[in-house]
Amino acid sequence: MEQQNFNNDSSIDVELSEEIAEGIYANLAMIAHSNSEFIVDFIRLMPGVPKAKVKSRIILTPEHAKRLLLALKENIRKYEESFGPISQPDDTFRFPSGGFGGPVGEA
Repeated sequence: MEQQNFNNDSSIDVELSEEIAEGIYANLAMIAHSNSEFIVDFIRLMPGVPKAKVKSRIILTPEHAKRLLLALKENIRKYEESFGPISQPDDTFRFPSGGFGGPVGEA
């Protein structure tokens, strides 16, 4: 098991199991909130599959959701400084109808 140590004013040991370290692929996030929490569902949409699956759900306090937002903004800024702007195909995301459409490949 891998451990990470973050050194700020105080340190915390974080345990990262091999299973969690592998990560989960998601290509869509849906966010909902109440007065006390933000819920982020990470979803995998697959071509030709009519049903998408939630792969992970993270529940955050509003304070932690805002910290995540600020951390993402900072990391995106650093990424774009190194690799160039992240392109957005258009201004509005549209859910694909009937999977992604187009021909279905075989493996």
